[in-house]
Amino acid sequence: MAGELIVVSGPSGSGKTTIARTLLHDIPSLRFSVSATTRPIRVGECEGMDYYYLTREEFQRRVAAGEFVEWEEVYGNLYGTLRAEVDGALARGQHLLFDVDVKGALSIKERYPAALLVFIRPPSRETLEARLRARSTEDEATIQRRLARTDMELELGEQFDHRVVNDVLDRAIAETKEIVEHYIQLKERRI
Repeated sequence: MAGELIVVSGPSGSGKTTIARTLLHDIPSLRFSVSATTRPIRVGECEGMDYYYLTREEFQRRVAAGEFVEWEEVYGNLYGTLRAEVDGALARGQHLLFDVDVKGALSIKERYPAALLVFIRPPSRETLEARLRARSTEDEATIQRRLARTDMELELGEQFDHRVVNDVLDRAIAETKEIVEHYIQLKERRI
């Protein structure tokens, strides 16, 4: 059985990470694609589970060596998906779930056209801002940088296979789960 790639993306504060974590919990065949980053490890995070934490120099060396499927600089930190991580999982028949930024999602689709892209939209810009502030994890400058990317992300989200509005979290989770399960079932029937 071949593995599949499922990408959940959206603006910061859209709920994409919460939805992705629920999918991982509820759909046993999914495995999380661990990205690499240069950002500092946060309290409660684990190397190799949340991210592969690299120095900027190591990250750039790997970019130059062609080791990334996609990578992007976001808010001063580098983030990317290691090719070995993706190709190894696909070869083992594992379904990989990605929680990446919008440009990274589109890069994955470019390299793996069969990948499923699900864009998580906030119900409004005001709701998105309120969610970012409620997290209490960023300073005002960071919140403003995240909000400044929103229009670009919403525009690029129109290129995704599916768009889910996260106005009520449980409903957005159920809708995304239905999309992902349907995609996996379709792919498995073709084998």
